[in-house]
Amino acid sequence: MSKAENIFREAYKRLKSNTPLNVAKGTAVSQNNVAKEAGKHPTALKKDRFPLLVLEIQDYLKLQNIDSEVDIKKKALRKKRTIEERYEACKKERDQLASICEAQLNVIEALQDDITDYKNGTSKQTYLPKIKY
Repeated sequence: MSKAENIFREAYKRLKSNTPLNVAKGTAVSQNNVAKEAGKHPTALKKDRFPLLVLEIQDYLKLQNIDSEVDIKKKALRKKRTIEERYEACKKERDQLASICEAQLNVIEALQDDITDYKNGTSKQTYLPKIKY
């Protein structure tokens, strides 16, 4: 066992026993939190470098039946919406995008008119530079 793995294992034991040194008490056990407790970057504990330790942590989490924050967020996003609610949301988004497109089209048409006026020498605005055609 390497020195780095020993550091991670000690951090893992401290988190399991709720006696951490570098993170708040009550911090959930996870790969990132074990790395933080060990004083390392959260992504330092990688499965390819420490496969047995990572498997131990994952098994512990399965036994504890703890949902990670990511799982909780995913579950919240999976809220079932009715077809009617999804349809209404799509219609609202479509209307907003159509409004944006219409506004952009108006801006483009106004700019094209300004360019035409400038080319004809009837431009009232002086902010455009003189361009030779």
